[in-house]
Amino acid sequence: MNGILIIAHAPLANALRQCALHVFPDCGPLVAAIDVQPNLSPDETLGAARIALDQLTHVPQVKGVLILTDIFGATPSNVAQKLVDGTRTRLITGVNLPMLLRTVSYRHEPLETLVSRAMVGGTQGVMQVAPAAPQNQTRRNHDQDERDHQQ
Repeated sequence: MNGILIIAHAPLANALRQCALHVFPDCGPLVAAIDVQPNLSPDETLGAARIALDQLTHVPQVKGVLILTDIFGATPSNVAQKLVDGTRTRLITGVNLPMLLRTVSYRHEPLETLVSRAMVGGTQGVMQVAPAAPQNQTRRNHDQDERDHQQ
């Protein structure tokens, strides 16, 4: 089983965690979140992230931790890079809800497989949706004919 640590700009990390708990109520002990506050230094955020990572690694069934951050090159990603060893911890940036839900769904798989599943979930969750007519109605260009007058 793998733990998941979300590090993102406030309030995104905890909001994503709450969404995961909404769908998977049993995942609470395995999903941690650090909201990066604008008034804290990167070192303070790193300290909080180290504590969260340590707590996850001490959960008996956790073999590895996947760290998810929002934007590559920003403080959350920079902090996370200092935590990752490439063996027991891995890092993916660009977290979105489909990525997180896929990660939680497959948290029991080996860490390397989990990384792949997370990447696929994140990219497949982004799509353009074509405009559609309201349900059970045909699309019309005009509501009324020009010659039709209401009285």
